[in-house]
Amino acid sequence: MQVRLICASLALAFSSFAGCAVAQTATKAPFTVKIIGFNDFHGTLKSPGTFGQNTNVIAANRPTVGGADYVAGYIANLKAQNPLNVVVGAGDFIGASPLISALFFDEPTVEALNRIGLEFNAVGNHEFDKGAAELLRLQNGGCKLTAGGQQDPNSCRGGQVGTPVPFEGAKFKWLSANVTNTATGKTLLPAYGVKTFNGVKVAFIGMTLKATPSIVTPTGVAGLSFQDEADTVNALVPRLRAQGIESIVVLVHQGGFQTSPNLGDINGCDGELKNADGSPSDIAKIVARLDDAVDLVVSGHTHSAYNCSAATVATATVRDAAGVALKDAAGNTVTSVTPRPTGLPNKAGRLIPVTSASAFGRVLTDIDVTINPVTRNITAVNPTNRLVAQNKGATVAPTAAVTSLVTGYDALVSPLANSVIGKITTDLPNSADTSGNGAGNMPAGELIADAQLAATSAPDFGGAVIALMNPGGVRAPGFTFASSAAGEGNGNVTYGEAFTAQPFGNTLVTVTLSAQQLKNALEQQFVGCRGQGTQRILVPSAGFKYTYVAANACDSRIQNMRLVDVNSGAVIEQIVDASGAVVDAAKTYRVTINNFLQTGGDGFTTFIGGTSPVGGAQDIDALTAYLADYLVTPYNPTAATLQKPRITKQ
Repeated sequence: MQVRLICASLALAFSSFAGCAVAQTATKAPFTVKIIGFNDFHGTLKSPGTFGQNTNVIAANRPTVGGADYVAGYIANLKAQNPLNVVVGAGDFIGASPLISALFFDEPTVEALNRIGLEFNAVGNHEFDKGAAELLRLQNGGCKLTAGGQQDPNSCRGGQVGTPVPFEGAKFKWLSANVTNTATGKTLLPAYGVKTFNGVKVAFIGMTLKATPSIVTPTGVAGLSFQDEADTVNALVPRLRAQGIESIVVLVHQGGFQTSPNLGDINGCDGELKNADGSPSDIAKIVARLDDAVDLVVSGHTHSAYNCSAATVATATVRDAAGVALKDAAGNTVTSVTPRPTGLPNKAGRLIPVTSASAFGRVLTDIDVTINPVTRNITAVNPTNRLVAQNKGATVAPTAAVTSLVTGYDALVSPLANSVIGKITTDLPNSADTSGNGAGNMPAGELIADAQLAATSAPDFGGAVIALMNPGGVRAPGFTFASSAAGEGNGNVTYGEAFTAQPFGNTLVTVTLSAQQLKNALEQQFVGCRGQGTQRILVPSAGFKYTYVAANACDSRIQNMRLVDVNSGAVIEQIVDASGAVVDAAKTYRVTINNFLQTGGDGFTTFIGGTSPVGGAQDIDALTAYLADYLVTPYNPTAATLQKPRITKQ
């Protein structure tokens, strides 16, 4: 009774005092809290398609997954299993979004996440696509304004879909522990969030990958500093413990992949998230330096599903060289059982559970943590990745309020999204094809690069002779021949499909580069060369070809760079000879890139030195105009005039 009276008097004295209600009912018995996590939602309000528990599930048996209303339904179902719960995210919930969200500045996604019940979300790199000020608007609410200070007509459309006007802003908290304002030294958004369960506080630290400035338009991160992930967490631990917090969860927008031969099971951890060369993945490197106070890491960024937790074995079907499952003498499928780690090792060598839930709302991570209320510690963690299945045995219903919201925005965007803008003869994937000895030629990227050259080749629009497209700016699945759910017909490309392939809204910029700068930019495609951290093969436009020697050292890989006639293939001009020497280092060329690359995005700092910039159309407008030429005769990626392969590798 005395505890209740003290708590009540404190509540009267301090109206903002939180935690008394739960402190009154605090228990000394261990209890379980359900943490529901997901990541890399990317505004995918409608289903992204089918997805399997693992790669052994044949395509015909993979359920349709995702959709914001089903994500909401599954989360509601999980929350009903335990009143002590919290919903968290590991970043990239907006940005690179489908047209249904992006056209309205991702306000539909924030409104959907509010109704889904998201509470804490780490800031991902794509949250910075439109800059810090726009991220803060999405957090705090209010309408998007044009350059002239007027309300943008595509903002605050809630009155037509049943949500508040003006835009309500996020009811959840974006967290950015390692993102600081360089002028003030303060974090852009809160470093962590705290939720109390039965009198015990649990902290959720949120952060993005420190390499964000190298993969986001520099203007998007201007005035911000990105600190080391592990150092940031470790520095926060004493501050949290000073508040009596011992249960600590990290939400980080960084991840890894399952790398050893496996079924790619969503609850697997094969390869211990190591890279193909056996080195630790980015997330493993972070965890290896974390303070032992951290109990759980919810990760993202790589769009992978993995569950490095308490499971002790992984079972896989044994297959022959042709991929056929082997049978024993009794006709049973032969399986192999491999020990699996119970997590990734931290600074003290203790194994920490690390999870990731694929992307686009396909998977949710259902995590039961046991808390000792006396020590306030998490004593056990039991995660399970679960498919957000719409069919094939699904028993969870979508949430009606979210269905209504999505349906409303779909009706607003459909006239534009479903309009046919061109035709193709076959699939144009966003993955590198096998032409040019696997050099990195990309069918979807080549179409986009050609569109950008066409939009900027006229003297008044830039006078470009070459266009280069960054591969990360071409999103899955590229361009598909089969008709979409809109029913436009096989071979037809809709505006919505084009926008899905190229959703960033970048502006084309044509700059002057010397022959030496052009070679330097292509040398910068490779890890460790001129500050590049990840291999990124730029996709060139038709009429520009070169060879690279992968085994050579930095600045000696690019050879035989040339301009060719698109009809005959004859060399018009040799820029770099077969030995790698620049023929005329000072000669200049007009080159079109997008504003992301032009400001040094993806580590291509060479482009910053381009001169005489001429701004062009938005990338999606250039693509739409180019595809209009193929409304009667479809675009054929094997046409001789496209001069493929454009890149060869030795």
